[in-house]
Amino acid sequence: MARQFDKSKLPSRHVSVGPARAPHRSYYYAMGMDEDDIKQPFVGVATCWNEAAPCNISLNRQAQSVKLGVKAGGGTPREFTTITVTDGIAMGHEGMRSSLASREAIADTVELTMRGHCYDAIVGLAGCDKSLPGMMMAMVRLNVPSVFIYGGSILPGRLNGQDVTVQDVFEAVGKHQAGNMSDAELEIIERVACPSAGACGGQFTANTMACVSEAIGLALMNSSGAPAPYESRDQYGIASGEAVMDLIERNIRARDVVTRKSLENAARVVACTGGSTNAGLHLPAIAHEAGIDFDLADVCEIFRDTPYFVDLKPGGQYVAKDLYEAGGVPVVMKELRKAGLIHEDCMTASGRSIGEELDMIKGEADGRVIYPIETPITKTGGVVGLQGNLAPEGAIVKVAGMDEEQQVFTGPARVFECEEDAFEAVKQRAYKEGEVLVIRNEGPAGGPGMREMLATTAALSGQGMGKKVALITDGRFSGATRGFCVGHVGPEAAHGGPIALLEDGDMITINAIKGEISVALSDEELAKRKEAWSGPRDTIYASGALWKYAQLVGSTRLGAVTHPGAKHEKHIYVDL
Repeated sequence: MARQFDKSKLPSRHVSVGPARAPHRSYYYAMGMDEDDIKQPFVGVATCWNEAAPCNISLNRQAQSVKLGVKAGGGTPREFTTITVTDGIAMGHEGMRSSLASREAIADTVELTMRGHCYDAIVGLAGCDKSLPGMMMAMVRLNVPSVFIYGGSILPGRLNGQDVTVQDVFEAVGKHQAGNMSDAELEIIERVACPSAGACGGQFTANTMACVSEAIGLALMNSSGAPAPYESRDQYGIASGEAVMDLIERNIRARDVVTRKSLENAARVVACTGGSTNAGLHLPAIAHEAGIDFDLADVCEIFRDTPYFVDLKPGGQYVAKDLYEAGGVPVVMKELRKAGLIHEDCMTASGRSIGEELDMIKGEADGRVIYPIETPITKTGGVVGLQGNLAPEGAIVKVAGMDEEQQVFTGPARVFECEEDAFEAVKQRAYKEGEVLVIRNEGPAGGPGMREMLATTAALSGQGMGKKVALITDGRFSGATRGFCVGHVGPEAAHGGPIALLEDGDMITINAIKGEISVALSDEELAKRKEAWSGPRDTIYASGALWKYAQLVGSTRLGAVTHPGAKHEKHIYVDL
């Protein structure tokens, strides 16, 4: 017999209990529900399914297994979808402006759907970069019992006996432009690089945030690892549906799981896997939804003293499928625990603590994909925070896979007012070895939308110049970016940050070992230039969603969020 739940304190009582709700119940009967279904808790099963890209294409099928789990646990699942903007498709053109703004739209639309229909809990499925943090932000904002599940990564393609990913295709464009690859070779690699459903396979943003979902406790252990085409993923869907019913019964909510300590655990996992710099944007945004102070500097502090010991692309050799086969995030966290770098008392979606979960994991580091923590690839994390007179609010750089001597760079600035200008210069090779390419006006407000610069950085790598120049921007980089590329420079140019005041030839020094980024200009000179600054550059976005986003979006350091957050809330949805 199905277990019984008392609806008197659950949000769904507002739409399903008492004589006044007869009209509402008539709608449920219209959808084939029966009296027992209506009496049970309502669980939102939210997916980011669409036909935009392989990352999302399998989510609707996976949602069906989640619904089976919810039903088995005594709940009534209600499936709904939200948007996604997929970075791989949006990359390198105006569409990329929609990417980061879509994170807020996902969180907002999931919140509105849950509130409007009074759902009691949520299982959220997401596949592409911004949909993962967007879904987790909604869970924490609503503070309902919540379980996250990743749709899984794509399988690697094979070419000439080697694994290939979409990163190789982006870099192939650079080789093609440099005359080192024929049209026919480019056509072959584009056809074989992406052979299945699933998100990009390296430790780019989607897989980084998938690892975060387990480390932070919102996802069941090991649920993020299996590639999207594996129908064995269904067991995790069913288990996630059952788990959310246990959380309802025990009244364990998203903010019981997402705490300062669990955010620190998540940042550790990003660092030791050489994860995407975008985690420096998304972890503060998730923290903001819980009212926790945890900004870019806090994330980078953890990055600095965490060993990097998981050998994943783009800095390393392996892809998500290899990590899964080596034991996945749980084995990585077991290694971190050996060094005392994990808070074990954090609650997880299973209702057990991280420590209890890790006690059940039999696997050990294989020494190939996951190195033992005593013999890491490098002693500090794969991502480093920078600060200095060029970035008073900080900046971030991914150094995974770089030698120590490559982590210090001094050179004259070559300034570009937007990514297109920089990409054109790279294409024409109108830059010199030893320069620091500066791309400004690409921040959250100034872009608008804080675009990723993968086309430019991949072209540099494809020309063999990735290590011979540095690049800094108030925009972002893809998780697939390689080379000495500094992003998230804050304050951004549109907010009058020092990056807005740079001129060609200014000497810039980036020191990832010391965590410094500076320009050889006195405070007086910077103040003089600030006075002469003519203000933010005009954009063509004077109305619509991107205009609205540009008006609302805050500092990159705090996660580029668009509302005041939990510190200012006057109610918790689930308690209304």
